[in-house]
Amino acid sequence: MSAFSAIGEQREAEEDEFTPGIEPQPTWCPGCGDFAVNNALKKAMSKLGKNPDEVLLCTGIGCSGKLNSYFESYGFHTIHGRALPVARAAKLANPGVEVVAAGGDGDGYGIGGNHFMHTARENHDMTYIVFNNEIFGLTKGQTSPTSPKGHKSKTQPSGSAKQPVRPLSLSLASGASYVARTAAVNPNQAAEIIAEAVEHDGFAHIDFLTQCPTWNKDARQYVPYTDVQDSDDYDFDVTNREEAGKMMYEVESKLYEGEVLTGRFYKSPERPSYGEEKRATGEMPEEPLAERYYDEDAEWERCAEQLIQKHT
Repeated sequence: MSAFSAIGEQREAEEDEFTPGIEPQPTWCPGCGDFAVNNALKKAMSKLGKNPDEVLLCTGIGCSGKLNSYFESYGFHTIHGRALPVARAAKLANPGVEVVAAGGDGDGYGIGGNHFMHTARENHDMTYIVFNNEIFGLTKGQTSPTSPKGHKSKTQPSGSAKQPVRPLSLSLASGASYVARTAAVNPNQAAEIIAEAVEHDGFAHIDFLTQCPTWNKDARQYVPYTDVQDSDDYDFDVTNREEAGKMMYEVESKLYEGEVLTGRFYKSPERPSYGEEKRATGEMPEEPLAERYYDEDAEWERCAEQLIQKHT
């Protein structure tokens, strides 16, 4: 089954289909929250009836970057902080493929923060999962953008003097059309949120709290947690930006006070994705670029030459 003929086929899928035969068992540290991301992603894709030929997983550098080694699909292991631009290009070239990007809090909110902001602003149709463990794990425990103020590490031995970034608020302000937070300790919610994010037409950002027992021993294990959709204490409209923004600020403040709030915080299903807007204006062809030259008899176009002639 090819990447083109597989797209859109309705069928039942098994989680085992997303377990690679070459490297089926992840080698993350015992107790790492990354295991939960891998399991939730497999569960979500099987729930949606997808198969590996329909999915592209782009990862950055870090412990999270190993995800596409343990998840059977098309994969691209990018350089540090660059998972999103690669994922964007792939989605624009082949809109029928389900594109998922993944990276850590250092990779996504620090080194790749500019790509995060503009991918959200342009509302590219993809899912972005950020493994948020409040530390640089693969490089052995340096302070990350989400490390709390006062956190001591190899790079901040006297404690971080900076307030952490607020990833949910940043995502909303930048223009993401779906924003959620889940945690490794809540596997059922995690799978449901990932499935929703994949089905969403637009940029879906998931801040996934993942504990790091090796390099961030002071961090909480993100329990107990509260699902805001199941709690009577929180009542807000997820389609209202102002209400969502206030809720996100409260959620991000309480995390460092010891209260973990998870759930869906913002949804804007009406906003067209970047690809839809470009196709509507005629700046992108209706026929996917990835399929244009799939036929061996297709005549190649010299696009750059045509653009130069157009403006001379």
